[in-house]
Amino acid sequence: MDKVVPSAVDAVADISDGASLAVGGFGLCGVPSVLIAALLEAGVKDLECVSNNCGVDDWGLGQLLMAKRLRRMVASYVGENKEFARQYLEGELEVELTPQGTLAERMRAGGSGIPGFFTATGVGTQVADGGLPWRYDSAGNVVVASPPKETRVFETAEGDKTFVLERAIVCDFGLVRAWKGDRHGNLVYRRAARNFNPVAAMSGRITIAEVEELVEPGEIDPDQVHTPGVFVHRVVPLTPAQVAEKRIERVTVRPRVAGALRQAQGTEEAAQGAAGGAALRQAQGAEGAAQGAEAAAAQGAAGGAALRQAQGAEEAAQAVEGAS
Repeated sequence: MDKVVPSAVDAVADISDGASLAVGGFGLCGVPSVLIAALLEAGVKDLECVSNNCGVDDWGLGQLLMAKRLRRMVASYVGENKEFARQYLEGELEVELTPQGTLAERMRAGGSGIPGFFTATGVGTQVADGGLPWRYDSAGNVVVASPPKETRVFETAEGDKTFVLERAIVCDFGLVRAWKGDRHGNLVYRRAARNFNPVAAMSGRITIAEVEELVEPGEIDPDQVHTPGVFVHRVVPLTPAQVAEKRIERVTVRPRVAGALRQAQGTEEAAQGAAGGAALRQAQGAEGAAQGAEAAAAQGAAGGAALRQAQGAEEAAQAVEGAS
């Protein structure tokens, strides 16, 4: 079954106001930015998004946030998005903060048909006991808080331990970005860009994948498939320009100018070191040659004296022999 659609706009055309979305990505890595931009253009609003975070102020889900298109976020942290924090604290956005591993497993469980699971994460905290602020009012008062969750004691190798029940997450749509995909929807992610994409693909009832490289069925080794096509319903091939547009959340490398200057200085120092080393070796060689000449001269002088002494002794012996 060919699942390729001509554009991102066509792929998101049936996402309506109030829909829930599972969105892949971590920070700005592996974010389905083209599909998000198409949603922004479509004008849908009151969306509930489930994702590790909410992008940054002007990229990824942050674009929908800035346009006030989101009513609720389920995420593991706020990250670098100041607008996310502002809307949450001023009562404009409902936020369910969830431990990161728990969030990933809730999404995976939703795609696996598992309604819930028990985990030790969050036991003894507001995650399990309830009371986490989900929504504030404009005055900063908590108007919606997380409810308490069921806990249960299980026998473990370390003895009895308490676990908390977490419920699976199933969304109306899943939006993901893949490095490579075929027409049947089989997907391969590249390195760290895999992150939340596989579980977001599983969590959506209808999953849409934007792919950087579209290949024909059979070109992907089955052992290399990260998300099988059974989880994917639409495939959007990206243009080279769309593939190239990738943001960096926080640049930590040194500026190129300073780097080039240090490289030039290093080259100069290396050259000076090489020249100095050559001069030192030349001086050491000259000194060694002088010492060798001096030793040879001394040996030559000693040899000459010995020879003259021997010649004198021979002449004296001959004189004595003649006198007798």
